[in-house]
Amino acid sequence: MSYRRKRLSIAIVILVLLVLAGAIYLRKIAPPEAARLLPESDGIVYINLRPIRAATHFEDHPVQHSPEYQRFIDATGIQFERDLDDAAFALHRMRDPEGPNGAVAFSEVFVGHFDGRRLAKYLGTLASSQESYAGHTIFNIPSEGRTVRVAILGYDIVAVSNTPSPEQIHSMIDRYRTAALPFAGSSLLSKHYRQVPLLSVAWGIGEIALPLGKSGGIHIMGVRLPIPVDATFIASLSWVGHIHLRINEIAPTESAAADSTESLQMLLTLVHALESTGGNQPFDSDTREFLNSLAVERHGNQAVVTGTVPMALLQRMLNQPEQIKALPGAGDAARPLTVPTAKAGAKRPPQRGSPAKRP
Repeated sequence: MSYRRKRLSIAIVILVLLVLAGAIYLRKIAPPEAARLLPESDGIVYINLRPIRAATHFEDHPVQHSPEYQRFIDATGIQFERDLDDAAFALHRMRDPEGPNGAVAFSEVFVGHFDGRRLAKYLGTLASSQESYAGHTIFNIPSEGRTVRVAILGYDIVAVSNTPSPEQIHSMIDRYRTAALPFAGSSLLSKHYRQVPLLSVAWGIGEIALPLGKSGGIHIMGVRLPIPVDATFIASLSWVGHIHLRINEIAPTESAAADSTESLQMLLTLVHALESTGGNQPFDSDTREFLNSLAVERHGNQAVVTGTVPMALLQRMLNQPEQIKALPGAGDAARPLTVPTAKAGAKRPPQRGSPAKRP
């Protein structure tokens, strides 16, 4: 009996280890939590700032904050360029592009190091009203004829949405309660995330019509690309010993993919012709290196653009102040916050204050 019990115990231990290994593997290949929390949408953009910080060391380059941004920092203790670890954005096509949201509304999830009490106090000063939903407080902040809704989901996660209804912020709160499930998420994420290359530090999935599509066509440098405005794209930046760019257009047919490939190749030819013209060079050396690395191929019903992004070019891009639609700026909820996302003057401090607790 003792021998049988010993064999049974070993078998149970092996089974438990296999289950744990499987769970760890599934979590590793699953979409990041910030993306899984997003509601149903027409497009998704995700960026992981932790490896980008490690690669570019942009925290070594101090930057002067705008007065508006400095007021936000003073009130919350949050510096996005220092405290934000990753972010995910959902893009929602609006039926009325002339409405207060324009053509696109946004839902966002920010993961980082936040002082929940200070942030909640700051949001309370901006909110015209508050809503309690599933144990969370939603701050309703008026902004340019629409309402920005903000909820602190946990000690390190904040959700934001400026959609016309509270449905999207409610969805993010509901998804937070099932965030441990590795393959939870929107239908767009479930359908296409497996096509995002491993080790991608930034990626996007969705329809090109969202940022470009009123005229029914896309024109670049005078070339009309035969890309349907509702074409689905998967773009990514991944680290494979260098920064690899990959953009896939998923066309409805192989013929449509061939047309897109031909037009993109023509566009690259025009760019190279411009580069080789006499006189002053229109591009710097890093940009020329990037352009020379670009290649266009067709694989079945997909047109694929690949290239290598020089590290110096990425550093320069990150050193440019960027405007992101995030938490409303201090003293003015009507404008997005201008965040210098690449230059921080200090290292990350220890965890501060009393964080909001997970439900």
